[in-house]
Amino acid sequence: MGAAELGRAIRAGEADAVEVTEAFLEAIAAHPDAGDIYARTTPERARAEAEAAAGRAKAGTLRGPLDGVPISWKDLYDSAGVATEAGSALLEGRVPSRDALVLKRATQAGMVCLGKTHMTELAFSGLGMNPVTATPPNAVREGCAPGGSSSGAAVSTKLGLAAAGIGSDTGGSVRIPAAWNDLVGLKTTAGLISLEGVVKLCPKFDTVGPLARSVEDAALLHAVLSDSVPVDLTGADAADLRLLVCETFALDDVEEEPLAAFEDAVDRLAAAGAEIVRAKVPSVADAMGLSGVLYTPEAYATCGEVIEAAPEKMYPMVLERFRAGRDVSVIDYLRGWQALRGFRRAYAAETAGFDAVLVPSGPILPPDAARLLAEPEYFVERNLMALRNTRIGNLLGLCALTLPTGVPSCGLMAMGRPFGEAHLLRVGAALEGALGVG
Repeated sequence: MGAAELGRAIRAGEADAVEVTEAFLEAIAAHPDAGDIYARTTPERARAEAEAAAGRAKAGTLRGPLDGVPISWKDLYDSAGVATEAGSALLEGRVPSRDALVLKRATQAGMVCLGKTHMTELAFSGLGMNPVTATPPNAVREGCAPGGSSSGAAVSTKLGLAAAGIGSDTGGSVRIPAAWNDLVGLKTTAGLISLEGVVKLCPKFDTVGPLARSVEDAALLHAVLSDSVPVDLTGADAADLRLLVCETFALDDVEEEPLAAFEDAVDRLAAAGAEIVRAKVPSVADAMGLSGVLYTPEAYATCGEVIEAAPEKMYPMVLERFRAGRDVSVIDYLRGWQALRGFRRAYAAETAGFDAVLVPSGPILPPDAARLLAEPEYFVERNLMALRNTRIGNLLGLCALTLPTGVPSCGLMAMGRPFGEAHLLRVGAALEGALGVG
């Protein structure tokens, strides 16, 4: 059951929050890969929160549609009295004194914290490989990378070890693991949801977002995380949509299976009545050329001091990626941001009049995990390709949603306007209905 479905069952008295939580804790304890998925569980907290939710259910005072629903949290969200290490030996033993604001909001909404999930080291890779702490298994394709950096958040949700997972997305870290594990993943607009109490990577690009089983789940979780009213998804219909397929950059060199899955999904949307327009979007290619001068220097400025105190503790591939930001000049960085603001304005003009812009969520299938660890050049190349399409949304300041297409590990991504999450989620509900994947 997904988060919304569990919430309804609790509200109707068909499920007890304590029993639900115990079932998840038992499933985690019994799963052979639990140690590679959860960095640590929080059973005492979970049981206390579940008992409080069960009491509210009996009293008829439930706080919202997700009261009593157990979820997992990526291990970069501070949790009071419990280690938050961001998948890195550099932060081993880091125990915050209070919850991140978004975790506090979830607790106030009655949600149950099951624990903290493994992630890419310091959130700086899209593959999900972490030989320093642990690498979760891909839940859909055995032996393949799980996607990152919110790897454990995705796998815990797909394997039924949480009703949903909360991840973060700086260049694709919600959407890639969601797509590779056949989930819905929402990348929110940078600046919309507070990063208070979140271990930062690139604060100008870092975003909070859910990985879930349905668009409804994502919408309800988004409302909790952003402290807003849930989006009304009633009546969302693909026949009301005007959609743009971006033919610039995003369709180049896409592997056969993801491309076929994307084109088939687009055909199904057209058959459901959506208006499909295919066009070049020049600003996309312009913006993508700025990745190197914007991401790595900010990441190194944020984490470099901690890294250089003990660089030998890091996975060399991630360390190398951080250090690429050391030599970017301040002038190039500032000029890059000046140019990007112009490209964002151009993109808004080029895509005006469309409900969403569609691209394949990822141009590649999940690569072989063992080969990634054995071949550094392969790791670098596959990492850049994995994040290529998702990074469009981050650079252009958009919100974006990935949906399963029905083909394993092949997602369809819909990109919306900045701070247009409410409309994008309605678009997502319509796409989900037309594709029959909800």
